[in-house]
Amino acid sequence: MAGFHTKALDGATWPDFAALVERHKGVWGGCWCMGFHAKGEGWGKSAELNRAEKETLVRGGRAHAALVYDGDVCVGWCQFGSPQELPRIKNRVEYEAGKTDLPAWRITCFFVDRACRARGVAAAGLGGAMAEIFRLGGGVVEGYPEDVSGRKVSGSFLHGGTLAMFEAAGFGKVRQIGKHKWVVRAER
Repeated sequence: MAGFHTKALDGATWPDFAALVERHKGVWGGCWCMGFHAKGEGWGKSAELNRAEKETLVRGGRAHAALVYDGDVCVGWCQFGSPQELPRIKNRVEYEAGKTDLPAWRITCFFVDRACRARGVAAAGLGGAMAEIFRLGGGVVEGYPEDVSGRKVSGSFLHGGTLAMFEAAGFGKVRQIGKHKWVVRAER
């Protein structure tokens, strides 16, 4: 992770985030990392509407992420927020079947610039998100990573991060909610 540093996503860093997303054509078909937010007016309709809604949320302090920089260039992010800010998660039925108390924070999404993959950007983002969460008051933090041990997995399925990365950051397994997906928790 040498050389990487993080900054909070806010109005001042929005242009850096937007440049990364635009380099990747909106990320995941124009999502702009809106998939875990509540469905807004433009949700899923177009990349332009997703972009506008994401910018509105960011500038209003209702979207959080740790942006990862290599020098002056944003090369990745780790999105986090409260369950109210990020109510949508994958494997929701399984998650709610074994429901525990809601966490104070959720980590829902990672993205790494294709030119910087396999260099520790996601781990730097997770560390930056945990630092921001602490700065914002801390509490129980939950993630939904994929266990990739013993199998080859396309990076496109790892938007929630890997179980090994979360465990290395001090998260513990709570329960399994999919064939390879886990709920993990830590307190910050």
